[in-house]
Amino acid sequence: MDNMQEIVSPLLTPLNVLLAGPRGFCAGVDRAIRIVEEALRRHGRPVYVRHEIVHNRTVVEALEAQGAVFVEELSEVPPDAPVVFSAHGVPKAIPAEAERRNLTYLDATCPLVSKVHREVERHFGGGAAKSRHILMIGHAGHPEVIGTMGQLPPGAMTLIQNAEEAGAIQPADPDRLAFVTQTTLSVDDTAEIVEILRTRFPAIQGPKREDICYATTNRQAAVKAIAADADLVVVIGSANSSNSQRLREVAERAGAARAVLLPTAEALDWAMLDGVRTLGITAGASAPEILVEALLDRLRQRYTLTIEERVVTTEDVVFKLPAELAK
Repeated sequence: MDNMQEIVSPLLTPLNVLLAGPRGFCAGVDRAIRIVEEALRRHGRPVYVRHEIVHNRTVVEALEAQGAVFVEELSEVPPDAPVVFSAHGVPKAIPAEAERRNLTYLDATCPLVSKVHREVERHFGGGAAKSRHILMIGHAGHPEVIGTMGQLPPGAMTLIQNAEEAGAIQPADPDRLAFVTQTTLSVDDTAEIVEILRTRFPAIQGPKREDICYATTNRQAAVKAIAADADLVVVIGSANSSNSQRLREVAERAGAARAVLLPTAEALDWAMLDGVRTLGITAGASAPEILVEALLDRLRQRYTLTIEERVVTTEDVVFKLPAELAK
């Protein structure tokens, strides 16, 4: 119990809980964590990780306890130390620097992000006569955007953050354009931006399906399935997690009276639940299920829970470890 004001009454208040399914870890996050754990097993402590392996402090702290050391730049990694690149992907200059310094490195970039990297290279390849200027739909400063735009020389790509920018951009050659997207965006927002770009530039090329990953799409569909029936939707996830932030926004747009982002169960303010009879719960793709269980345990201090899980689809995607770890 947190304090004397939270003494549980013998007669607990009933609370309906709607759990969104799927929620929590995706295959790319699971793979990235396994890469760090396997690197620690093989190399021993410490193993350095450039940037947070995924955007979740609980995950990061658990790996730190096993011997992972998180840094922002390769200059912080000692000579001969093993280093892992995060699931968000890195600019080409990073592995090049690691090779120059003879560092042993493992790339934990999500395979779906790597797919986007290959797309931008394909659009840019073929020389000046065939290359296309690439519009990247995404959020400025996000590591995935930095990593994807860093696959090509400066000036080869332009970032589009919203519908207004899509409607205002004036490319040098409207007939030689392509687009890609960050994998963790709002499905609906991205569809609006793509529609604007396709209307303005009919010759623009893009993926057969937008680059938003299956896990982001599924989690947004799942939160839509519970939002309209919830007085409050709680999204478990870190503030710097793009996919978690998008879940909160999607919940509000889909009819939830309110939606909040919580990093942990301890961050729950009981006042948030004043007047709440039905509570929706989901978790971002980088948030472990233990955080959802911890929230339910905390709620049981004050409420008698009736739990309904609404599953919109099941996921069976598994990504293999890099070849050097799969042996």
